[in-house]
Amino acid sequence: MLVNMQEILKDAEEKKYAIGCINTPNVEAIRAIIGAAEELNVPIIIDHAEVHDPLIPIESIGPKMVEYAKLAKVPVCVHLDHGTDYNFIMRAIRCGFSSIMYDCSALPFEENVEKLQVFTRVAHNLGLTVEAELGIMSSTEEDSHGGKPLTREDIRKSFTDPKQAAEFAARTGVDALAVCFGTMHGIYAEEPQLDIDRVKAIRAAMPKDCRVVMHGGSGVDADQVRAAISAGCSKINYYSYMAKATSRHIYQKLNAVNGNAFYHEIQEEAYHFMKTYIKDVLTVFKNGK
Repeated sequence: MLVNMQEILKDAEEKKYAIGCINTPNVEAIRAIIGAAEELNVPIIIDHAEVHDPLIPIESIGPKMVEYAKLAKVPVCVHLDHGTDYNFIMRAIRCGFSSIMYDCSALPFEENVEKLQVFTRVAHNLGLTVEAELGIMSSTEEDSHGGKPLTREDIRKSFTDPKQAAEFAARTGVDALAVCFGTMHGIYAEEPQLDIDRVKAIRAAMPKDCRVVMHGGSGVDADQVRAAISAGCSKINYYSYMAKATSRHIYQKLNAVNGNAFYHEIQEEAYHFMKTYIKDVLTVFKNGK
C-alpha cells in the first residue's frame, strides 16, 4: 500500500527500529526492495534521486514505483531523494510520489529555513511528507553525487549542530531531517566512525514529530548502525554498496559462463541478488525487533 513517510516513521521511532530508504532506478531494484520488505513484513521507502534522472527520467520510473507501492503487501512510501531543483520536485509530485526531500542544505541557514517553510506548507496541504537536510552530506569521488576522497576529519567539518537542528525543525515543520554525524554518500575512503552522542543530542533537541534521518548508510558496520537507531535514527538511506555488490556479482556470473547469457537472465540474476542482499540490510535495521 502507498503511504507517506510520517505514517510509518512514527512507529519506527517509538519501537526503536529504522525503515530503509533505498534507491530504485530500475524495475529490478523496485521488485527486489519491495519483495525483501514483504518477506520480512516491514515497511519500506523506495526513492528516486535527482542525480539519477539523467540515467532514467522520473517520468519513466516514477509511475512504476507508485504502481508497485500500491500493490505491495506492506506499507511503501515513494520518496524523492535530494531534490534540489524545484521543477524536478514538481515532476515527482505529478508522478504521484507521496514524500519529497527538498534539499537546500548548500544554502545559508536562513535561506534553507525560508525555502522549507514555504514548501512544507504546500506539501502538507497535498498530503505529502517533507524531508530536509541540515549540515552538508559529504560525497566521495566514487559516487553519483560527485565528490572527492574524504577522511573522517573532512567529514567532521560538516556535522550538524543539535541546536540548529532543533530551530530548523521547529521553524519549518518538516517531517524528517537528514543530519550529518559521520556518514557520507558513496564508497568510504576509510571506515566511518559515527558520532552517536551527537545523534542523541539532535534527537533530544528536535520536536518529537520530526524524525532523524541517516544518509550514507551503506558501508557502515552493523553495530554502529544499530547504535544510531537506538540513539534516534528512524530512517536510513542505503544504496551505493548494494549497487557495487550487484555489479561485482553479475561480473562474476558472466565470467563464469564466458559471457554466454541472455540479457533477461542477467536482469533476473541481479533481481535475486539484490533481494537477498537487502534482506540482510533490513534485518539489521529491525534492530532486534
